[in-house]
Amino acid sequence: MSGFWAGRRVLVTGHTGFKGAWLAFWLAEMGAEVSGLALAPSGEPSLHDILDIASRGRFVQADINDRAALDALFAAARPEVVIHMAAQALVRPSYEAPVESFATNTLGTVSLLDAVRRCAEVRAVVVVTTDKVYENREWPWGYRETDALGGHDPYSASKGCAEIATASMQRSFFGPGRHPARIATVRAGNVVGGGDWSVDRLVPDIVRGCLGEVGLVRLRNPGAVRPWQHVLEPLHAYLTIAERLCTAPEGIDQAWNIGPDAAENRPVLEVAEAMVAALGRGRIELEPQADAPHEAHLLTLDCARARAVIGWRPKLGFADCVEMTASWYAAWARGEDMRAVTRAQLARIAA
Repeated sequence: MSGFWAGRRVLVTGHTGFKGAWLAFWLAEMGAEVSGLALAPSGEPSLHDILDIASRGRFVQADINDRAALDALFAAARPEVVIHMAAQALVRPSYEAPVESFATNTLGTVSLLDAVRRCAEVRAVVVVTTDKVYENREWPWGYRETDALGGHDPYSASKGCAEIATASMQRSFFGPGRHPARIATVRAGNVVGGGDWSVDRLVPDIVRGCLGEVGLVRLRNPGAVRPWQHVLEPLHAYLTIAERLCTAPEGIDQAWNIGPDAAENRPVLEVAEAMVAALGRGRIELEPQADAPHEAHLLTLDCARARAVIGWRPKLGFADCVEMTASWYAAWARGEDMRAVTRAQLARIAA
């Protein structure tokens, strides 16, 4: 990465989550003045705590819709760059709590952008959504940024609504003669990497199964195909887009797909088999659920725009992705210094 981030004031929402903790750590390592707003880490272990994120900047525990907390943090931190990652980020829990999912993912995005428009120092905002914002027709080719938004489940729909809300806020309150901040949304495919312990997510479930006493990994949807990528790939894209919004913004303030090359898409079963092999233990058992809530079977992205316009492309293939993920968890299980392990993995993609 360039020297752009040294001394840069950056606010990250959702810094206690999996992707947020990786990003806050990376920014701090590059010398940025990091601030953040998020709920407390959910459960233990927590990547946020393992990497001691709390000591690396100015962080507030609050809900993304807490307007007073947002305004106070913006006034104190005066961020130049905002990367919005706070979310209810799982499909199946969104069926159990649809109101909370829409409140966090859609209204939370509006609350964040409303706080941005009252902070004159902000120059760039990256709103992180998901590849699931598209109206999924289960077709074999990748979705482009211009394809129709939709979403069957409340998570996907709430993120699609966040895209629409962001576009509305952008047109209504930002631009020449109003607020100088430029805004982009980023739709990334499924991410894996060390330090994710979320419930009901593939790699954490595999790791818990492999490292547990029984060593059993249960898969409910082994044939589902997704654009898997290491967590550092989309984070690298967020940083690249944010920097361009500040330095050469023309044509950057729009939506971006970020995902692996098409040849790297894999079914769930292949990911599980690769992780079990890399960890050196565990066995897989297929456990389809006839009454399970709807989840997409096939979803891929067309990322040609990011390659052509901002020159972003993946640095890690599927084998690298699995190896880095498994080695991080293995190092954690051995009790190694995980900040040093994390720094070493950052070096592989930042070079």
